Amino acid sequence: MTFAGKTARIQRKPMLQGKPMSENLTTLLFLAFFNVVLLGIGFFAYRRVKDNNDFILGGAKLGPFVSGLSYAASTSSVWVLLGYSGYVYAVGLSALWLLPGIWGGYVAVWLGLGKKLNDETRTQGHLTLTNYISHGQPRRAHAIIAAIATLLIVFCFTFYVASQLQGAGRTFETYFDWKFSYSVLIGVVVVLFYSLLGGFWAVSLTDTIQGLFMVAISLAVPIAALVAVGGPASLLSTLPQAAPAGFLNATGGYQGLTLILFVVGSISIGLGTLGQPHLLNRLMALRDDKARKQGFAIAFGWSIAVYLGMTLLALCGRVLFPSLEASETLLFQISAEYMPGIMSGVVMAAILSAIMSTVDSQLLVVSSSITHDMQLERIAPRHAVLVSRIVMILVAALAVVLTFLAPDTIFQRVLFAWTALGAAFGPIVVARVIGFKHGPATVMAAMLVGFGSAVTFFLLPNTPGDIAERLLPWCFSIVILMARAKRNASKR
Repeated sequence: MTFAGKTARIQRKPMLQGKPMSENLTTLLFLAFFNVVLLGIGFFAYRRVKDNNDFILGGAKLGPFVSGLSYAASTSSVWVLLGYSGYVYAVGLSALWLLPGIWGGYVAVWLGLGKKLNDETRTQGHLTLTNYISHGQPRRAHAIIAAIATLLIVFCFTFYVASQLQGAGRTFETYFDWKFSYSVLIGVVVVLFYSLLGGFWAVSLTDTIQGLFMVAISLAVPIAALVAVGGPASLLSTLPQAAPAGFLNATGGYQGLTLILFVVGSISIGLGTLGQPHLLNRLMALRDDKARKQGFAIAFGWSIAVYLGMTLLALCGRVLFPSLEASETLLFQISAEYMPGIMSGVVMAAILSAIMSTVDSQLLVVSSSITHDMQLERIAPRHAVLVSRIVMILVAALAVVLTFLAPDTIFQRVLFAWTALGAAFGPIVVARVIGFKHGPATVMAAMLVGFGSAVTFFLLPNTPGDIAERLLPWCFSIVILMARAKRNASKR
């Protein structure tokens, strides 16, 4: 997920070239240490996997600290450090209209959907979001809904994983001069290793560590940048001269109806959160309602620190690097220029590790959809976990193939995954939480219309705040759900 138009990819600029050998070595050693930690987590989590319930959802025993941080890292991954900071640097204060939507998504999921999702998971034994969506439907309809949902998840997340692997490969290739193919394979082997061993537990624990790294970076680097600028007073006095025209304009140059569309479209980015399988399963896996409330406080506090830190970084970056072409490399530039050599190496390694480890949640969701929702596990019921692991390997292999063969134009299109999956599943989840019940035809229509319209609008030219892509698919899906709900009510 990115903000700067449809793409925000790391520019291939040899930023570590010319750096002291000790700094490069520090980065590599820290990266190696981080990967050893990930593998250790895999072995630790392996002992907790007794059946497919543990592998897919951790036995619904997730505590607040792991659930909060792993959720935050999954929903606001490394694109926040690179994409969001780069977007604010490029467009200015108008980018901050995204924040109410992003933070609103946290509130809506944890405080609006979380309790019902977790309660029903415990009473009905759900393992996946598809289980929740299709619950109560006739057996044949349940199978069709599960098949449609699985196809959407597999399609979006396989390409999304491939895109992440491509980004990781290019980053290692750029900064360490490694071969692209070797970089991709090393990354996917490490992620597969701990994911295969520990499943949901391993994924959640590694995402927790990633979340801790991210919040540390989001505080340390902006503070270093602020010190380099000369402090808050100096930032306020120099930013108007260093920033381009319109940078400090919160309206983004829009007026009237166009301004309203821009603001609503920007805030609507939070709607995608309500339909993400890899996020909602963190709520489903909570051990109790107390953990949900505590987990929300942790996740929300994390998000405030990270987003405000990256906002400060972008504003300081405008003063320190007034004409930076590749805005998404701002974090790299500032850490390399204004932090001690060892610390800049740690920052680099942490970012690279975060890029590599974002694929774990998506791999687990795709594997769960194929094995559990499509009931592939029935092939060998006594070895359901083994079936899930084999499917995960096959999905990862497909993603690697796409990474090597698919052209960039295809990879650019994976950016619709967040919005498309949100529009496909979000309205149905919200309707179920509120208490509406729908027949199978309505559920299928809402999924397909939400997903199809999101893809269509994604391929069309941009609208202010991408409002057509982010909001209209939800409107279409909700109209279908409400119309059928009223018709069902009239029949009663």
